[in-house]
Amino acid sequence: MPIPDLPGDPVPRHSEQEQWLKAHVARMCHLDNPEKFPGSQPVSFGTKDLEKLEKQDYWVCEKSDGVRVLFLVIDRHNTYREITGIYFPHHENPLMPLRSSLIDGELVIDVDPITRREKVRFLAFDCLVIDDENVMSKPLDKRYGRLNEWFYKPYAQMIRDHPHVAENQPFSIKVKEINFSYHVEKVFNVDIPALQHGNDGLIYTCVSTPYTPGTDPNILKWKPPSENSIDFKLILRFPPLRYNPQEPDYCAKPLFLLQVWCGGDKYEQYDDMLVEDKEWEDLKKSGEQVDDRIVEVHWDSSISRWRMMRFRDDKPHGNHKSVVEAILDSIADGVEKEALLARSNAIRTAWKARLAHPPPQQNMRPPQMPLPASSSKMYIPAPRIEFKYGPLASSPWSKVSGPSVIAGMKR
Repeated sequence: MPIPDLPGDPVPRHSEQEQWLKAHVARMCHLDNPEKFPGSQPVSFGTKDLEKLEKQDYWVCEKSDGVRVLFLVIDRHNTYREITGIYFPHHENPLMPLRSSLIDGELVIDVDPITRREKVRFLAFDCLVIDDENVMSKPLDKRYGRLNEWFYKPYAQMIRDHPHVAENQPFSIKVKEINFSYHVEKVFNVDIPALQHGNDGLIYTCVSTPYTPGTDPNILKWKPPSENSIDFKLILRFPPLRYNPQEPDYCAKPLFLLQVWCGGDKYEQYDDMLVEDKEWEDLKKSGEQVDDRIVEVHWDSSISRWRMMRFRDDKPHGNHKSVVEAILDSIADGVEKEALLARSNAIRTAWKARLAHPPPQQNMRPPQMPLPASSSKMYIPAPRIEFKYGPLASSPWSKVSGPSVIAGMKR
């Protein structure tokens, strides 16, 4: 599925307007660092998290394959875009506008299954600030209630009363449907098949915890172990010419090296990626730059190699080294769909027990349910990563010193 371009006009980087916006959002969210993206980020789902779903109440929804944004609008680069033509009425008085709000969501491209027409849609699933009130400390069910009652319902009523208003808007708006964690079978069998955009797994979010900027261990991202992906920086290294070792042979097939982000502008060599001859020919024919781009890859356990999925130009960096290590753990200790479904009854029983007998203390452990025999762990081989190369120095084989176009391919 395609990834949508962010609508609106970019606010110039490092401008006075951008600095004011970042400071304003930091104040709204009670954050000290205005340069930091204030959105929360999930951790990868592992076997241990099955027990976590029994101990605490979680909501689950499908994970859309799109671009994560905060609607004011901030993308993952923490850059700002100015959008005109959208009005949000106040929940108490529709003639007045909704005051400062920061909404968390995903931009996706929905494709009509009949007409094949594409439509950009914003799927809201959480809020940090709503109508000038910071709600980050509130539990998820309260934030989700505010999102519906204060943000979406007045807007949806306006669109119903004045349908012409939606014609010139850059995207439509919906609130993502969320389910109790033990209804995951419904998500797999009903919600995901009905989607008009791509799906990238599941998201479990703890109901009782606050909204936490940065990595949040209470938000769990589930994918089948075989589909877990990592974002690296792709670097090409061409071999030397046969009769002139001081010059790169741009007609030869290069090495496809993967570098892991270590923070700031620092990258380290991590591994290489397998690219078949036909894939390489297709990349050349595309005319796009290949070198020095963020690429999403998955681990092919049948050949023990990384394989390319797509470029991720919507991300300023690859995954941080610590995130890569966590994803590798989730690949090795992953939970298959069948095990997730088999655990649903135990999760439901534990949830109902908490409702019937609320614990007197917040940290009291709910009854532990035995793991059904059919939901035993399903392992796949852990990636065997070998460091095949040392640190990369400046080299004539990189795109820096070569011509801008080689064999029709922009470098």
